[in-house]
Amino acid sequence: MSAYLKEIDAVRAELKKRDEWNQINPEFVVRMRAQNRFKTGLDIAKYTADIMRRDMAEYDADSSNYTQSLGCWHGFTAQQMIMAVKRHQKTTNKSYVYLSGWMVAALRSEFGPLPDQSMHEKTSVPALIEEIYTFLKQADARELRHIFVELDEARANGGDVDAVLAKIDNYQTHVVPIIADIDAGFGNEEATYLLAKKMIEAGACAIQIENQVSDAKQCGHQDGKVTVPHEDFISKINAVRYAFMELGVDNGIIVARTDSLGAGLTQKIPVSHKAGDLASKYTDFVESTPLSQVGTPKDGDLLIQRDGETHIPTRLPNGLYAFKKDTGFDRVVLDCITSLENGADLLWIETEKPNVAQIAGMVNEIRKTRPEAKLVYNNSPSFNWTLSFREQVYAEWKEAGKDVSAYPDPATTPKGLMDAEFDGSELANAADALVQSFQKDASREAGIFHHLITLPTYHETALGTDILSEGYFGDLGMLAYVRDVQRQEIRRDQASVKHQDLAGSNIGDDHKEYFSGDQALKASGEDNTMNQF
Repeated sequence: MSAYLKEIDAVRAELKKRDEWNQINPEFVVRMRAQNRFKTGLDIAKYTADIMRRDMAEYDADSSNYTQSLGCWHGFTAQQMIMAVKRHQKTTNKSYVYLSGWMVAALRSEFGPLPDQSMHEKTSVPALIEEIYTFLKQADARELRHIFVELDEARANGGDVDAVLAKIDNYQTHVVPIIADIDAGFGNEEATYLLAKKMIEAGACAIQIENQVSDAKQCGHQDGKVTVPHEDFISKINAVRYAFMELGVDNGIIVARTDSLGAGLTQKIPVSHKAGDLASKYTDFVESTPLSQVGTPKDGDLLIQRDGETHIPTRLPNGLYAFKKDTGFDRVVLDCITSLENGADLLWIETEKPNVAQIAGMVNEIRKTRPEAKLVYNNSPSFNWTLSFREQVYAEWKEAGKDVSAYPDPATTPKGLMDAEFDGSELANAADALVQSFQKDASREAGIFHHLITLPTYHETALGTDILSEGYFGDLGMLAYVRDVQRQEIRRDQASVKHQDLAGSNIGDDHKEYFSGDQALKASGEDNTMNQF
C-alpha cells in the first residue's frame, strides 16, 4: 500500500477521536504535511548534512562524483536554479546552493552596496539562508500540488492512480545542502559561535570560514589580506563545531579556507612555547633581519629568536608584519594540514588563477600528511577564464613547437588573446575545451570535491537586465521582452512563465477550498490570464 494512503488512514483514525474535527479532510492534512516536510531549519541542517557526508564518501570512492553549486543572492534565484537542475538533470543529486558573503555585502546589506570586507550586518547571512530554504520549500509545495491535481484527475478519469501515488511516495525535494560563508567569523570566537548557531538554526549544514583577520578581512581576490596565527583560527573552527553539536547537527561540515597564497601580512606574532610548535612554524615564515645586521634596536622593536640568533621582524608603518616572499605555497600546506588536524572537514584554497597543476601541487603535498584532504574550490568570476586558458594553450603550443605566429604573444601584448577576432579560432576552441573539462579534470587530479561559482547570479542578473534594457528602451520595444524573455520561458518550459502559480496562487486556492469548501473565493477561474499559457 502506498505510504501516502497509509498516512491518510492514520490521520483519519486520529480525526475520529474528536467529533469536533469532522470537517477536516484527512487527505488534505496529508497533502499539507507533504508540502511542508521540513518544519524547522534544524530539520534541514540535519537532513542536508547527511547528504553531504554521503556525497563526500562517494567522492572518496570515485573522484568523478564531484558536487557543484552556484552562488545565489536571493531565495528566488536559488529556487530557480534548483528547479532548473531538477527539470534538466531529472535529479538534484550532487547539486548544492552556495551563499556568498561577497554577494550578501554587495546586494543584501541595509547599508547598500558594500565591498567584501565583512562590513555588512552579520544577521543578513542567516536571514538569507532562511529565505533560500523558504523558496526551496515553496518549490516543493508547488510541484507536489501539481501531482495532487494529477492524482485527482487520474481518479476521476480512470487513469493510472498507482503511478501517480508512486510519484508522491518517491518525491525528491528541492531542499539541498547550502555551503554558507561566515567570512572570518565577524569578531572573536564567541561572536563566531553565536553567528554559526544562527546560520545552523536557519538550515546551514556546511559553514565556510577563512583564516583572515576578522576586522581587516578582504575579498580573496584583492590585495592587502592579513592572516591570523593557527591557534586563533583553530579557536574559530572549535566555535563552529561546538555550535553544530550543541544544536544536535553532529554531522555538520566545516570548510576551512586559507588565503595564505595571496596574503603577505600577519597581524601578530604568536607565542611559542617550545621549538617546532605551531606558533614557531608560523613565526618562521615572518620576514626578519638578524639583530647583528641592525645594531641597536629602536624603541618598540620586537625581538624573536630564530635558529639561535636574535632577529627583528619586518614591521610595516601600520604595525602589521610581513611574511617572507615565496612562502605562500608552504603556508597554505601548513594551514590546510593544521585545519584538518583540528576538526575541519573540507578545505578551500583561494588561488589567483584556475590552474589544475598549481592546485594539484598543493593538494598532493597536503595529502602526504592527510590523505583524505579534499577541496571546495571557487571557480571565481574574478578570474578572466577566457584569457587565462588561451594563454595556457598558447604557452603549451609554443613549448611543443607548434606555430603560434597567428596569435599575439602574451609576453609582449598583454590581453591580446582576449580580442574578439580570435573567438572561434583553433586556439580559442582548444582553450574552451579546457574550460569545459576543468571541473572534471580538477576533481580527478587536484582533489576538488565541490566546485562552486561564487558570484554567477550577480553577473547573470546584470547581463540579463542589460540586454533586456537595451532592447526595450531602444528600437525593439516590447519585442525585447516577448522574444528574449517570455517566449524563451515558454520554449524552455520554465515555471516562471506562469508567475501566479509559481508565487503560490494555486496553493492558496487549494487552502481556501480546504478551509471553506464550496464557499471559497478562488483566483484561478476562467478569467485568470495565466490560462493563456
